[in-house]
Amino acid sequence: MILDAEHQFSNSQALTATAVGTNVIDLSLDRSIGNGEPMGVVFNVEVAADQTTGDEDYTFSVEYSSTAAQTSGHVVMGRRIFESGTPAAPAQDADLLIAGYKFVIPIPPTTLSDSARYIGVRYTLAGTTPTITVSAHLQPLSMIEVGQIDYADGFAIT
Repeated sequence: MILDAEHQFSNSQALTATAVGTNVIDLSLDRSIGNGEPMGVVFNVEVAADQTTGDEDYTFSVEYSSTAAQTSGHVVMGRRIFESGTPAAPAQDADLLIAGYKFVIPIPPTTLSDSARYIGVRYTLAGTTPTITVSAHLQPLSMIEVGQIDYADGFAIT
C-alpha cells in the first residue's frame, strides 16, 4: 500500500480523551471530494482500545470544517461507533479494536454547498479509562486492501 504523508490525518496518535487528528487536509477552498473517484478514510488500530472498566466507548468521525482546528462549522461525513459491553445499534463491539484492526469510513458524494475547506477526523472517547493508538489516512477506495490485518512482525533489529 502506498501512502502519501499529505493525506495522513493521524500517525500513531495516542488518545486518552476526545481529540481531533494531528493533521487536516486543506483543500484551499470549499470543494466536494466525494465525487469522481470514491474516497475513504482508513483507520489502523496500532495499540488496542482499553476496556478495563467496561464502559469505554470510541467514536471515529470524518468531517468537513470551515477552520483548520475543526472548532467551528464542522459537518460529519461519516462515523463508526464502538462500545464496550453490549453495544446498541448502530455501534459495534469495542472488542474489535485490537492492534492490527483496520476499517474504512467512505466519503459520500456531496454538493459544493455541503462541503468546506478542511477535511479532518475526530476521535470521541468516553468512559472511565479510554485509551487507543491509531493512524488514519485518506485514500481512494480502489486502493484499499479489504480484509487485510497487519500484525506486529515479532522480531527486533539490533
